[in-house]
Amino acid sequence: MSEVLQQFDGQPLALTLRVAFVATALALVLGVALGWVFARTRLPGRGVLEAVCMLPLVLPPTVLGYGILLLMGRHGALGHWLRTHLDYTIIFNWHGAVVASTLVALPLVLKAASTAFGQVDRNLEAAARTLRQSRWSVFLRVTLPLAWPGILAGTLLAFARAMGEFGASLMVAGSIRGQTQTASMAIYDAVQSGQDDAALLLALLISAVSVAVLVASNRFLAPR
Repeated sequence: MSEVLQQFDGQPLALTLRVAFVATALALVLGVALGWVFARTRLPGRGVLEAVCMLPLVLPPTVLGYGILLLMGRHGALGHWLRTHLDYTIIFNWHGAVVASTLVALPLVLKAASTAFGQVDRNLEAAARTLRQSRWSVFLRVTLPLAWPGILAGTLLAFARAMGEFGASLMVAGSIRGQTQTASMAIYDAVQSGQDDAALLLALLISAVSVAVLVASNRFLAPR
C-alpha cells in the first residue's frame, strides 16, 4: 500500500471535484428555476414536462449518454452547429462529463426546490408585497430564504450524485488519463488492470468525500 500511496495520481479525484462543482452549480440554477415553475404555475403539460426532467433518475446511464451523443455529438444537431461555428465539441472533453453530471444531478435539485417552494407560506409573500416590494425583491428576500433549507438539501445530494456519475460520462467524455478520467473511471480502469490497491484507495477517498457531504447536509439542515 505504501508504494500505491507514493505512486498515487490525484488528478482523477481533482477532476471529479471540478466536474461535480460545475455540474452542481448548473443544476442549482436550472433546478431552482424549474422548481419555481412547477410549484407556482399551471402550465399546460406541466406533469409531462416534470416527468421528462426527472427521467435521468430512472433511465440507464447508457441511455442518457446515448441521448447526449445524439444531440451534442459531432453529428448531432447541436453538436454539429457547435463544431461548425465555434470549433468546439464536448466529445472526449471533460465538459462532456459536466453535461452528463448536470443531467443526473438536476432532478434532485428540481424536486427539492419544487417541494420547498410549495411549502412557503404565501401569506408572508403577500405581506411583503403590501410594502411595495417587487416580485423579484419578494422572491429574493422572502421566498428564497424560506425555501433555502430544502433547496440546500437537494443541492448537497446532487453534488454527491455528480461525483459518482460514471456511465453517461464514459460514453460522452471517455476515460482519457489526465484529461477526462474521473475517479469512478479510474477505479474501473484500475480494477480492469488488476490494480486492486489503487482502486481501493480511490474508492475510500471518494467515499470519504461523499460521507463528508452527507454529514454536512445533516448538520446544516438539522432543526435549530
